[in-house]
This record gives sequence, structure tokens and C-alpha cells, in this order.
Amino acid sequence: MSLRLLALIFGCIVGLALSVAHATPSDDPVLGTWRLNVAKSQFTPGPGWQSQIRVYQAIPEGVAVTWTGVDAKGEKMQVSYTYAYDGRDYPMLGSASYDTLNAVRIDARTVRSEEKRDGKTVGVAMRTVSPDGKVLIITDEGTTRKGQRFSQLLVFDRQ
Repeated sequence: MSLRLLALIFGCIVGLALSVAHATPSDDPVLGTWRLNVAKSQFTPGPGWQSQIRVYQAIPEGVAVTWTGVDAKGEKMQVSYTYAYDGRDYPMLGSASYDTLNAVRIDARTVRSEEKRDGKTVGVAMRTVSPDGKVLIITDEGTTRKGQRFSQLLVFDRQ
């Protein structure tokens, strides 16, 4: 084997190892489908979401999220985004409040996200999956596009 071929093979192996190291593990506890438990959730100011379903899927780049819901006014919303746990900003499509989101893993079950509008952080969310993997809790605080402060405690049940 030539040195050039060995270098190419070695480069491919290193590249593959790095991409696997940055990929989302398939055992990420948030992966799956979650339904909002409105009765256990809290919204300030209220009222809050009438319904919401979130789907988290592992993809080679990290995590793909799609959620659909009905807001307090009865309007349907669908939001989608993909991200990796690397702290970089990723676009959010369909959000009434945010343009981008970033995520950093705090521990195996907890993730902190900054939600941004026009490059400025206007919300911070913490997402935690219960130890038994059956409940997802998201706390989210920030300001709306109209400058109104809000906070929400979203409790989801695994489907």
C-alpha cells in the first residue's frame, strides 16, 4: 500500500470517529413523542397552550424537532428545527417568538437552550427528562415580540 492510500484511509477513519463523537446518541432520553399535559403545566401570563405534541428524532446532525399545537387563542402552530448539543445557533421555523435556538447538554437528562430573536437572547429554556423517562419538563422564560415577559412550565407525557 502506498503512503498516500494509507493517509487517505487514516483520514477517513478519523473523520468518521469525529462525526460519531458529535452525533446524538440513539439513547438520548428526549427522543420520541411527547404530549403536553395542560392540567400540570403553568403559564404566566395565562392562559397558555390548549394542546401541543413534540416529536424529537435522532438525525446524523443531531436532533430534529417538530411540534404542533393550539395556542390560547385557538390558533394552530407548527414549529420545526434541528440542532446539535454544541451551543451554536440553529434556525427555528414557524416560531411566533424566536428565530434561532441553541442547546447545550447539562447532564444526561438536562439541556439548556437560549432562544434568540434578531441575534439577541430573549428566552432561556431548561429541558429535563424524568429518571424513568416518562415525563419531559420544560421551563421557559423570556419576552414576546411585543416585549411582554412570560414564563411557562410545560409538562409532557411520553406517548
